[in-house]
Amino acid sequence: MDLHRLFDDVIRFEMEIWEAVDRRLRAEHSLPLSWFEPMRAIARIENCRASDIATELSITEGGTSKLVARIEAAGYCERTPNPDDRRASFITLTPAGEDMLTIATQTFGRELEPWFQSVSADDLQHFATTLATLRVRKPIPTTGVTP
Repeated sequence: MDLHRLFDDVIRFEMEIWEAVDRRLRAEHSLPLSWFEPMRAIARIENCRASDIATELSITEGGTSKLVARIEAAGYCERTPNPDDRRASFITLTPAGEDMLTIATQTFGRELEPWFQSVSADDLQHFATTLATLRVRKPIPTTGVTP
């Protein structure tokens, strides 16, 4: 198995599909995919915190805070103080954010479908299961770690 080729294929496919979905969401809703993904997480996670979004999307907390600030400035989410820890806040979608997420989710689905039509449902399920397994069993980072 040529792992370098596999890496190239996975990364290039991700870049191509990200660009296509991002372009469509921007064109139809003026909503970047980089906002859509955190909005999905906010809608899904009860008592959502920035750290929850960071974990969900595999991004840094600093990057998450900047994203949330942009989404909040657009009026799609709001932060409310955590009553148990005033240093932290919960993030929720505003009614405008909920509406945007609803219509953007339909566009998202329409754009994704053609990308996977050439693969059988069984093969696609196997791919999804394998990818989920790889993500769960990822190796522990060793960069910057001394023995």
